[in-house]
Amino acid sequence: MPILPIARCDARRSAFEDFDAVTLSAGELRATFVPELGMVGASLTHAGEELLDRRHGLRAYRDSGAVMGLPLLHPWANRLSGDAYELHGRRVRLKDVTRDDLGLPIHGLLHAHPGWKVEFLTADDDGACLQASLDFAADPSLLANFPFGHELTIAARLTPHALTVTTTLTAAGGAPVPVSFGFHPYLRLPGSDRRRWAISLPCRRHLELDPRGIPTGRGHGEPATRFELAELAFDDGYDGLADGACFAVSDGRRTLTVTHHVGFPVAQVYSPRGAQFICFEPMTAPVDALRSAVGLRRAFPGAPFSAEFSVAVEAA
Repeated sequence: MPILPIARCDARRSAFEDFDAVTLSAGELRATFVPELGMVGASLTHAGEELLDRRHGLRAYRDSGAVMGLPLLHPWANRLSGDAYELHGRRVRLKDVTRDDLGLPIHGLLHAHPGWKVEFLTADDDGACLQASLDFAADPSLLANFPFGHELTIAARLTPHALTVTTTLTAAGGAPVPVSFGFHPYLRLPGSDRRRWAISLPCRRHLELDPRGIPTGRGHGEPATRFELAELAFDDGYDGLADGACFAVSDGRRTLTVTHHVGFPVAQVYSPRGAQFICFEPMTAPVDALRSAVGLRRAFPGAPFSAEFSVAVEAA
């Protein structure tokens, strides 16, 4: 009997930190998502080495909202400047939300939300795919804080070179849905000192933030640049990003590149001084957009909104 070659790409149910998960494999890359915990990306490995900082792990993410790995932030990314907002004639006062150290609502409503349903897993010679969806309107507690019925779909495709994530928001009913979601990938380069990491940022506008991390409305343009992370610290917001904008970190062994393919004109870069991770966060709208309406777009009935980014891995 002939020996069949080992398939390079695979998509299968798995377990991760004792939770039901889905693992995609393609070449030397492997990506694991946990649908029962908000479709969080729990792991991304290359040649067996972890490229996502899992921080305090999945249980802390479930129990306290402590973000880790690659989480979706929806219906707002980052933070809001207060507990109330008014859009399309609806005034909302937020209740029972995750808060930052200053008490501001942070990272949306979906951390570890169990309502995601896996629609399909596929694999072929070129890659592996996972698609899952969430009926936001099916949970009254979600609608109480964001009264705009819609469905979210996340399609994750892994090839031997990159993980690509496409998120589609489809309005349900007759009302438009404000769009201000984002992702928060905690990227790490194992076995190297962050002080020597080379950072690349695209052409962008650097947003001025107040002491709470909220945009003031002012900013200034900055050209594409490359520099060593060294002792620098970041919690900085940028807008004016063109489709195809790339953020990258490299240590000479590997380069991780986050590309905003479409729908993500805003980003936050986050890396506290001394942290062995850096976050290039694709965002569909600026921080506080639900309250300020600055840069806020809508998904209209019959016209779904989609945004796509990727994390590419290149070995030296």
